[in-house]
Amino acid sequence: MKVGFVGLGNMGSVMARNLIKAGHTLTVYNRTRSHAEELQPLGAKVARTPGEAASGAEALITMVANDAAVEDVIFGPGNVIESLPAGAVHISMSTMGVALSHRLVTAHRERNQHYLAAPVFGRPDAAVAAKIFITVAGPAEQIARCQTLFDAMGQKTFVVGNEAPAANLVKVAGNFLITTTIESLAEAFALIRKSGVDPQKFLDVLTGSLFAAPIYRTYGAMIASDNFEPVGFRMALGMKDNRLVLAAAEEAAVPMPMASLIRDRMLAATAQGMADADWSAIARISFREAGL
Repeated sequence: MKVGFVGLGNMGSVMARNLIKAGHTLTVYNRTRSHAEELQPLGAKVARTPGEAASGAEALITMVANDAAVEDVIFGPGNVIESLPAGAVHISMSTMGVALSHRLVTAHRERNQHYLAAPVFGRPDAAVAAKIFITVAGPAEQIARCQTLFDAMGQKTFVVGNEAPAANLVKVAGNFLITTTIESLAEAFALIRKSGVDPQKFLDVLTGSLFAAPIYRTYGAMIASDNFEPVGFRMALGMKDNRLVLAAAEEAAVPMPMASLIRDRMLAATAQGMADADWSAIARISFREAGL
C-alpha cells in the first residue's frame, strides 16, 4: 500500500519501520528532517511538507504529539487536507481530543476523503516489537481496507464503532485508567517502603497473584525500584492527555474526581522539574509526601 507517514517520534519512527518491513511503500515527513532521513536507507522517500507526504498516498498516517500539531499538519501551510487524493484515507493515530476528531470527520468528508481514528496503547518498546494495541473507529469498509497496516504495527486491533471520535474517547479514558493505576501503585509502595517491607517482594505478590496485568508489571517495577528511565511517555504528554479526558468529561457532564487528582499530581511533578520525566514519576510525589 502507498502510505504517507507524518510524525516520526519515539512511537512513529518504529511504527513506520514496521510498515516498511511489511512491504508497504512509505513517503515520510517529520518536522526534524533528520528523523525522516534515517528511514531513507530502508527505502522510504522523504517529503518536504506534510502535504507532499499525503500527495499520491492511498493512506496517510499521522502520529504527532498533540491537537495543535494535528491541526498544523492537516490545515496549516503545506497541508494535508488539500493534498490527500479523493478516496484516500487519513488515519490519525495520535492521542487527541474528541472535538478535533469531529472536525476532521467533516473536513475530510467535504473533500471526498476518508478518515479513521486509530490511537494506540503501548510504550515504544512494544511498538518496536509490533506489539501495540490499536483502537480504531470509522467506516467499516475503510477499517477493512487498512487492516494490513494495523497488522504490521500492532498485535491486536479493537474496532469500537462507526464514528471515528469513539476511538479517541476510548483512548483518553484508557490513559486516565493508566494514570490512576500509577497513582494507586505510588501510594501503596510509599506505605510499603515506609513500613520497612521489601518493595520488590510486594511487587512479586502483586504480579504473581491478582495483579498480573502488564500495566502492573511495567509500572510496578518502575515504582518499586524508584527508577523511571528510560522515559517512555513524558509527563508533559500525560498532562495533555489528562486535559483531554477532563474536557470530554465536562462536555458529557460526567464528574471525574480522580482525573482532577491526577491533574494536581502531574502539576506538582512538573513544578518540581519533572516535565520531561516519565509520567510514572508522579510516584515521587507520594514518596516525598510520605517523607521518603
